[in-house]
Amino acid sequence: MKKGIVIALSGVLLAGCGKKTENVVSQALPIEVAKPVVKNVTLTRDYPGYLTAETTINIVGRVNGTLLSKNYVSGQRVKKGQTLFVIEPTLYEDALKQAEASLKTAQANLVYARSNYERMKEAVKSDAVSRIQFLQAESNVATCEAAVSNAEAELQTARTNLNYCYVKSPIDGVADLAEYSDGEYINGEGNPVKLTTIYKDDHMYSYFDISDNQYLSHELLRDAKTKISGEEHAVTLRLGTDGRKSWKGKLNYLSPNVSLTTGTMRLRAELENPDGVLRPGLYVSVTLPYATAEKAILVDNASIGTDQLGKFLYVVNDSNRVNLRHVEVGQLMEGNQRIITSGLSPNERYVTKALLKVRQGMEIQPILKP
Repeated sequence: MKKGIVIALSGVLLAGCGKKTENVVSQALPIEVAKPVVKNVTLTRDYPGYLTAETTINIVGRVNGTLLSKNYVSGQRVKKGQTLFVIEPTLYEDALKQAEASLKTAQANLVYARSNYERMKEAVKSDAVSRIQFLQAESNVATCEAAVSNAEAELQTARTNLNYCYVKSPIDGVADLAEYSDGEYINGEGNPVKLTTIYKDDHMYSYFDISDNQYLSHELLRDAKTKISGEEHAVTLRLGTDGRKSWKGKLNYLSPNVSLTTGTMRLRAELENPDGVLRPGLYVSVTLPYATAEKAILVDNASIGTDQLGKFLYVVNDSNRVNLRHVEVGQLMEGNQRIITSGLSPNERYVTKALLKVRQGMEIQPILKP
């Protein structure tokens, strides 16, 4: 009797185990998978750089006198030809009047000397005057002409000095703080003194350096020789630690030599700054294309895991089982896609999400990502 009960219970347990195994097989976890994207990509490198304005001009005072007024708001934009400072003009207005009077006197003397010379020239023909008197009249004309030229030069100098009293902006740009306040004395006639600085920043330059080894491995730069042109030399400049804000630029200068001190080459990119967001002196990250990779294999960067042996992907085989496979990774591209340099073929499937839910050898129900 007991032996029959044991046999019956064993049958029930075996039936139960068989049912449990059958449920596990039928309830394979649905997991999203994808095939890698295969396409030609441009490889890039990032370099630290800094920005400068297209033009930076120090505005100087070139005359002596009291600074009467400052006619702009520091940090604001000024226009070309706008008067920024007025330095006491009284002394130079007086000098201009004296120069004008001296020129009139010299011109009057020249008129008289020429008239006298003409009379002497006629008189010497009839021996009414001596040859010496004639030569003296001729010399006096030359002296008066030189005096007129000297007076004209002094008048021009006086006008220039008076113009220096009204300091104007030579360009459109942003004006820096003034070095002097209203009422201070400017002593700039002998040695010009800096009053402020104007930055023409609607067009900017970014300078950065690359090592000589990087230059030698840089396909696009080597092909460019000493002339840089073409869309392949477009660069991207990013600002801030996260690099989310970016601007497009273009290389326009490649140093003709390598610095013996640093072993680097200087490059320059130009970019537009119409809104004035970028400021001279800002540090940026310059993304520079250096080569092209044909038929590169790309996967979602979030699908890549890391362990003590390096980077890995969960690859799904034809039996829908998961295999952990270590791979070699390359550059991170736009769209958060990472290049796989080795370890994955274009036709294989990999797990894109729920990495914590899968494990080596696990059977899944693959859901192919479109």
